[in-house]
Amino acid sequence: MGKNGRLRVATYNVHKCKGMDGRTRPARVARVIAELDADVIALQEVLSAPGAPEDDQARYLAQALEPRYHYGLGENRKHRGAAYGNAVLSRFPILVTRNYDITRSGRERRGCMRVDLRLGAGLLHVFNVHLGTGFFERRYQGDLLVSREILIDPELRAPRIVLGDFNEWTRGLATRLLGAAFDEVDLRKYVKRRRTYPGILPLLHLDHIYYERGLRLLDFRVHRSRLALLASDHLPLVADFELPG
Repeated sequence: MGKNGRLRVATYNVHKCKGMDGRTRPARVARVIAELDADVIALQEVLSAPGAPEDDQARYLAQALEPRYHYGLGENRKHRGAAYGNAVLSRFPILVTRNYDITRSGRERRGCMRVDLRLGAGLLHVFNVHLGTGFFERRYQGDLLVSREILIDPELRAPRIVLGDFNEWTRGLATRLLGAAFDEVDLRKYVKRRRTYPGILPLLHLDHIYYERGLRLLDFRVHRSRLALLASDHLPLVADFELPG
């Protein structure tokens, strides 16, 4: 586990490391991630391009942190020739990386990235999600996620955590389906200001964390440092868990 027997996970849409000031600064995003002190971080809207070290954002962020993190990238599409999608940074070894295509026909390509992490003698399945912006698109994606193809795969025997940018600010079908299959971090119990987008003046609650029933949620927060308010158009969510066994 992480520090003091806790596992800290976070989700953060980094918006290609482009901040609210219009500047692309991966080093600034790395400093925000360092503030989180999380064991596992699910990132959305990550670019990985050849060139300068900062252009391969997943690798750069993993190596900029102390200690250096393991990382995996789930490419959903190309953006100006660069791989673009989700990424996971982990203090624990990544045993399996798989990217599920959850694209609805005619819409932007979207993915759900799964990583299997080795936590001592145990295993944890982490699903990093970025749903679409269309109502019917998210209905399709919700059905696909909560199916035997992805989240309810009978071969998954370890605890599961599902987190990311769900682009759903009301209780739509995707939210209801995930809420029926998993426990959700109820922001109302932990924080007064639950909104995470856009960064400086958040108006919407788009980012969520769901977890396997049986995991114990210890603490939760929306990370609102001065740097986080500027570094991306989303604010990070951070949750502390106690894992069984």
